[in-house]
Amino acid sequence: MRRHTKVVVCGNTYIGGQHPISVQSMTTTDTRNAKATINQIKELQDAGCDIVRLAVPNIEAAQTLSTIKKEINIPIIADIHFDYRLAIEAAKSGVDGLRLNPGNIGDRNRVKEIVKLAQSKNMKIRIGVNAGSLEKELLIKYGKPTADAMVESALAHIDILEELNFSNTVISLKASNVQLTIDAYKKIAEKTNYPLHIGITEAGTIWGGTIKSSIGIGALLLQGIGDTIRVSLTGNPVQEVSVGREILKSLGLIKNEITIISCPTCGRCQIDLISLVNEIEEQIKEIKKPLKVAIMGCAVNGPGEASDADIGIAGGVNSALLFKKGEIISRVPENEIIKILINEINNM
Repeated sequence: MRRHTKVVVCGNTYIGGQHPISVQSMTTTDTRNAKATINQIKELQDAGCDIVRLAVPNIEAAQTLSTIKKEINIPIIADIHFDYRLAIEAAKSGVDGLRLNPGNIGDRNRVKEIVKLAQSKNMKIRIGVNAGSLEKELLIKYGKPTADAMVESALAHIDILEELNFSNTVISLKASNVQLTIDAYKKIAEKTNYPLHIGITEAGTIWGGTIKSSIGIGALLLQGIGDTIRVSLTGNPVQEVSVGREILKSLGLIKNEITIISCPTCGRCQIDLISLVNEIEEQIKEIKKPLKVAIMGCAVNGPGEASDADIGIAGGVNSALLFKKGEIISRVPENEIIKILINEINNM
């Protein structure tokens, strides 16, 4: 059962409550290069990204945000560290949210100025606590980054915003260690009803990072914790979105997309199942239908084991059985498998 939270507005997207869990990513371009950044965001949009974060290291980058904002359709979050002037300029440029820690911005008047602008523009603020950048006093108190230290840091930042009557807030507590991340989110979930942005930070390469993120994010989502996610990978951010959406789909949290089930192949397989699966997956990725499609190597694990699939094929000698809900419909030649299966899916 999903954890009940308040609802936070982020542009045209709602986070928390019973709203769909959104997928986020972050651009890797120089934000000052508006054209390159816009092109990358459009690629992320096409991949299914719901919210995008941009680094804002200087005033020029903050000012470029207004140009970028006009060309895209998903909410923009400005990633701010330490310099309150960048947050002010980003807000003036029309971003939909800020990622910052108010305790690191400076004196109360500076935080108050940011909050006032955020309130007037209905922007969200994400408090982003990372295990690798905890306050020195917390490291001294706890001896090392711990879940309790991360939670204490987050609650202190929340207190600052609440004292200024600001509550359009999302929280993240990330670490590169999966267990530490899970522990921190479980603890914060018991102490507040703000929506949680979950992920494993600095997860690593496409291969290793996908595994770590799937375990960490999946474990939390299975416990009902998490309202928006980001898969942090060292690679093309489009791949972050693809992995994030696949995690949600595997847990039944994305309904209107095709799910493929396929066997790992064995000595019984007499067709090129690997190429077949890859080609079919590529061709159906744009089809928005809540279908389960089975691509199986042989009759042994075909219609029987995949009887709950809406449609599927089971390989044979130079051919395949086409079946629906476990019932065999016809036998199709190997060179026509893809065409016939895609046609059947489009007609369902």
